[in-house]
Amino acid sequence: MADYYGLLGVPRTASTDEMKKAYRKLARELHPDANPNDPAAEERFKQVARAYEVLSDPEQRARYDRFGEQGVGGAGQSAGDFFGAGGGGIGDLFDAFFGGGGSAFGGGSRGPAGPPRGQDLEVVADIAFEQAVFGATVPVSVRTAVKCDECGGSGAGGGTKPVTCSDCNGRGQVQRVRQSLLGQMVTSSACQRCGGLGQVVVTPCTSCNGDGRVITEKVYQVDVPAGVDSGSTLRLTGRGAVGPRGGGSGDLYVHVRVAAHEHYRREGDDLVTDLPVSIAQATLGARFPLATLDGDEEILVPAGTQPGREFVLRQRGVPRLHGRGRGDLRVRVDVQVPTKVSDFEAELLRKFAESRGEELHQEHGLFARIKSAFQ
Repeated sequence: MADYYGLLGVPRTASTDEMKKAYRKLARELHPDANPNDPAAEERFKQVARAYEVLSDPEQRARYDRFGEQGVGGAGQSAGDFFGAGGGGIGDLFDAFFGGGGSAFGGGSRGPAGPPRGQDLEVVADIAFEQAVFGATVPVSVRTAVKCDECGGSGAGGGTKPVTCSDCNGRGQVQRVRQSLLGQMVTSSACQRCGGLGQVVVTPCTSCNGDGRVITEKVYQVDVPAGVDSGSTLRLTGRGAVGPRGGGSGDLYVHVRVAAHEHYRREGDDLVTDLPVSIAQATLGARFPLATLDGDEEILVPAGTQPGREFVLRQRGVPRLHGRGRGDLRVRVDVQVPTKVSDFEAELLRKFAESRGEELHQEHGLFARIKSAFQ
């Protein structure tokens, strides 16, 4: 596998937040849902997820920086490893000085690291404009890791159970004592035999190859609250990938994408629409039917209405996501100027202009006759 930092596109000095931002961007671009039937994108997605899994954990990152992939379990990962499988435990020298398994001069030991938590997942939910305004329950499909039914998540097959690791006595870590200028130093690291889990599967389950989970497509029903907009993210706790061999589940982050509406657009919590009005209607006044998201309304355009005037229907907009009430519905008058008129209509307009003392530009002579012949 390529360098983990290179896979995420971040420098080796990148902060946790910088790596998280880079990972989420790449995950959205490379996710199998966004690249159906693209094995290359799926493989890259797995590699990026594995890289983030390691570098987002300070202890694993420290081991990777010192020893490369071999320090975090090597490159021989299975197809499901990008969901968060791999070692627990803590780094060697970091443990000694920053609160790890033992002190720099000897001391206590940690209990079993236990199965790691599964990875967080992300998915995009495309919803209709009306669903975003009023809220809805929508299905989302995600490819994820679930507990293996055959072994119940233990990873052990044939009616067997995992056994305590003899190398670490179930602690998931091994300690090494060495002498230094400061005295006796105890360092801890993940047990290589059990991967930090404290238990070993002697007879792996044939359905999950001892991982305790399988990859499948899951559909979740997501409650979308009224007032969401494109870019909103909903968190479903515990709906991410399940961890290996009984590990807890990660979370599922649902990114909302709202479709455009044929007539309405959103400005904050307000809904805005344009009302086409002719010159005569704007001048003399008229009534117009208006189909709102709440039902039919009637708009009275009074005589002398100017282009761009707004009529406001209170509390007919979008519900405030983090507040009370709704925005308004704003109807903007769009006076339509005809591009072509008949001779009769033109004559009426000329008389209208003359009665108001307005001057008009008129073409005369051969050019005007030729132009009129082609109209």
